[in-house]
Amino acid sequence: MTIQTTTHLNFRGDARAALEFYHSVFGGQVAINTYADFGMPAGVPGSDKVVFGLVAAENGFRVMGYDIPGATEGTIAGGGTTRRENNTTITDQALFVSIGSDSLDELQKYWDALAVDAVIVEPLAASAWSAGFGMLTDRFGVTWSVSVTSAS
Repeated sequence: MTIQTTTHLNFRGDARAALEFYHSVFGGQVAINTYADFGMPAGVPGSDKVVFGLVAAENGFRVMGYDIPGATEGTIAGGGTTRRENNTTITDQALFVSIGSDSLDELQKYWDALAVDAVIVEPLAASAWSAGFGMLTDRFGVTWSVSVTSAS
């Protein structure tokens, strides 16, 4: 028996843009359904927002996204910040999305795409535990922790 976990991100109006961005980074298939698709009258404010969104790529990447009804402030719910201080990561965010790859070259490709308009918390570089590790907070407020998972 196997199980699969999928990160489910809750946004305040930016789910569609975030899912389309993650699709452009990781590839695969994207599915986006709005509240109107599931029966909310089209004239109701927010009916065009995402009630179910999924990016699923052949490489194993999966992420879901959702817009909180009535929320329009943008970015991820819960927000918070993450920064480096005195060689320590300081955060009040509830979660990070972590991705790993056996290849630094592959990871670099994802890093470069995610880094567009992002805040770099820790640059992607060799670390004591990995041939490549980095952290960034993307334009949607999601913090990503990326690392090479084997020696390369």
